[in-house]
Amino acid sequence: MKIGLLGNDRQILAVATAAKAAGDSLGPGIGIADDLPPALNTVEQFPDEQWQLLLEADRCDAVLVAIADWSDERAEQVRTLVQAGRPLLLNHPACLSMLWAYELDMILADTQTTVVPYLPARQHPLVGTLKQLIEAALAGSGIFGELETLRLERRQSDRSRDAVLAAFARDADLVRVLVGEPARLQALGSGGETAWPTLAIGLTGPNQLPVRWQVAKDQPPGLTIELICGTGTIRLDAPDTGNWQLCHQPDDGSEETVDHSQAAEGFDPGRVMLDTLRQRLINAPTDEAGIPPASWADAARGIEIAETVPRSLKKGRAIDLHQEEFSELGTFRGTMASLGCGIIMVGLFVLFLATLIGGVARAAGWSFAERLAGIWPYAVLAALLFFLALQLLPLLLPRPRDSATPTDDPPADGPPDAA
Repeated sequence: MKIGLLGNDRQILAVATAAKAAGDSLGPGIGIADDLPPALNTVEQFPDEQWQLLLEADRCDAVLVAIADWSDERAEQVRTLVQAGRPLLLNHPACLSMLWAYELDMILADTQTTVVPYLPARQHPLVGTLKQLIEAALAGSGIFGELETLRLERRQSDRSRDAVLAAFARDADLVRVLVGEPARLQALGSGGETAWPTLAIGLTGPNQLPVRWQVAKDQPPGLTIELICGTGTIRLDAPDTGNWQLCHQPDDGSEETVDHSQAAEGFDPGRVMLDTLRQRLINAPTDEAGIPPASWADAARGIEIAETVPRSLKKGRAIDLHQEEFSELGTFRGTMASLGCGIIMVGLFVLFLATLIGGVARAAGWSFAERLAGIWPYAVLAALLFFLALQLLPLLLPRPRDSATPTDDPPADGPPDAA
């Protein structure tokens, strides 16, 4: 498989290094730094102005897109690559804009291409184990009794607004994997820029389980997930570097025990994401027993949840999270609903204005103005008929292809070469 690079950051370089170790060839590198790891020194570098090289299928089978130095120009490049049907592995979150994320999702529905978000944490074996422990605790058969609270602590050095929201967008995917789709969100902070270094976010899951996420100092950097149960605590330590550990701590003060340590060894996020990209390119079936890799819809949902945080912080209250299917048809229906309400309001205003003008014209003897005011029912009727005619537009458009059903046949050119 030939892989192109658009920008570089730590995560994308990890995937490129894994590809090189697997025997894949690295295609053109656009806008990458000179200080690459020794294993990637063979990458042929090109300036940003030549990024269209990535549109050529003979130069690369897939493109790795970094989020470092993200800009509106880079967002437009990604949009163009997706419209051209180029498979991408995109670091996450690339852009904290729900509109951009769902615009990309609608383009994917039309082009049937592949965009893999960089979300390897959900595929870690200990996350699957933790999910099983949560399900057992919710069913009343947990090792420490009933599950009371799920708590996540994200430790990082950069605690600015964008860095905190980016971290929450990634961790929100883990929350959705572990306890399901959150129904309500409330950000807890002092308001303004001073709130971000110590921001806490409360989430309510579909089973009313309280979830709390908080950012803290990087000592050390990483994520800690704690299941607070009736008679003990289950803790998953996930440092940014190093092996993950799943620990059990009873409330009686006995020593901490570490379980499942062997499952955490050898997990390489770069290699995992590379394997996910390979599977998507050849439409390989995923393991139904485990947690499936993240789709772009999952990534877009995480961005949408993160985008809700500033609004909750500003208003100082909880916000309900609704699940909507974003599509061109859904956008059309929403526009028609708003337009229908507008026509009703304008019709009432026209009725009031025509009655007023007709009465004044009748009293003043202005026959022309009186006749003009008398045509208002026909004007309102014409507007309503035009509105009803617009409802037939979706019937005239071709039906979109089902993007949820992968094709059983490989691409016409066959799967990309793999070592």
